[in-house]
Amino acid sequence: MTFAELAVPADLIAALSWQKIHAPTAIQTAAMPVLLEGRNAYLHAETGTGKTLAYLLPVFCRLDLALAATQAVIVAPTHELAIQIQRQCTDLAQHAGRAARILLLIGGTSLDRQLDKLKKKPHLVVGSPGRIRELVEMRKLKLQQLRYLIVDEADRLLGADGLPDIRALIQAAPATRQLIFVSASEEAALTATVSSLAPELAMVKTGAAAVNENIEHYYVTCDERDKPDMVRRLFHALDPERAMVFVHRNDTAGQVAALLARQTVPVADLSGTLNKLDRKQAMDGFRSGAVRVLLASDVAARGLDIKGVTHILNLDVPTLSKDYLHRVGRTGRAGARGIAISLIAEGDVRLVRRYEEELGIRMRQIRVRDGQVSVIGE
Repeated sequence: MTFAELAVPADLIAALSWQKIHAPTAIQTAAMPVLLEGRNAYLHAETGTGKTLAYLLPVFCRLDLALAATQAVIVAPTHELAIQIQRQCTDLAQHAGRAARILLLIGGTSLDRQLDKLKKKPHLVVGSPGRIRELVEMRKLKLQQLRYLIVDEADRLLGADGLPDIRALIQAAPATRQLIFVSASEEAALTATVSSLAPELAMVKTGAAAVNENIEHYYVTCDERDKPDMVRRLFHALDPERAMVFVHRNDTAGQVAALLARQTVPVADLSGTLNKLDRKQAMDGFRSGAVRVLLASDVAARGLDIKGVTHILNLDVPTLSKDYLHRVGRTGRAGARGIAISLIAEGDVRLVRRYEEELGIRMRQIRVRDGQVSVIGE
């Protein structure tokens, strides 16, 4: 199908073309008719399949820009994801020639400035659940005209910590609002929670994403204690243009950052040790290319869509194949080639076989010697 066949207006299609998006993905094709009908929905699809646009396009189709009121609220679990969504909204509005007022509301920034911007009555708000709830309870963010409440990364926001905020926002919104939940995970407990929050829920699901054929998969074996230095050696040998390194522990991230800094490689750490401003600067630097390496945990990188990532390095490998797929999906986008390298301790080689069997991929073993990378057996 085409965007025109999905009833997307010509100005929005032009805005998508500007972003080099010319055809809808499976989740966009499945979601558009359901959401345009005004039904509560749960959108489930793999990472990187275009879920954000799957809900943004119907929202933009129905925003009344002549109405000076907040009509859509999008809630995200991390500030980085909220900023990314806000940027996508802004790009869509700008290149469609629509004067939509879009406001980012996250914690760690000036409340007074946000209160001042709310006086302009934004059409669409994106932010973190705590700050949005705070402003609603202060009666500064008014939801009387709300048409859409969207919970992105619902598997994280509907856990024990986030659920009270989401319940409060649902209760503060009109009964006529449309609830949209979005997630790359599919769990029985999550589905039950979503169903309890939104009666007569439409389940919109597309099949598991195929592994991107543009990604080459490799692994190198080394002792656990040698992994930070192995990352350094790989960077020396490969000189990647832009890379993400996945780690589980903050102290390991610090070791890697220090080793790469000695090679004068610009590094940013998103693994959880920085304050909110530093994290924003890290993301801005990585997106602009000023920073070549982004250290991240699965939580910190959740939902992020960053263009131009050439390499993924798994210093700490995930146990589940689906988590491996989520990580490596950050490279090889938009037809570009990507390389994924996993650092495997001898006792974890079984994970390589699991990835190969469950994902239908081939992972070739490499060695690093004298500043060169070679494939073993080739």
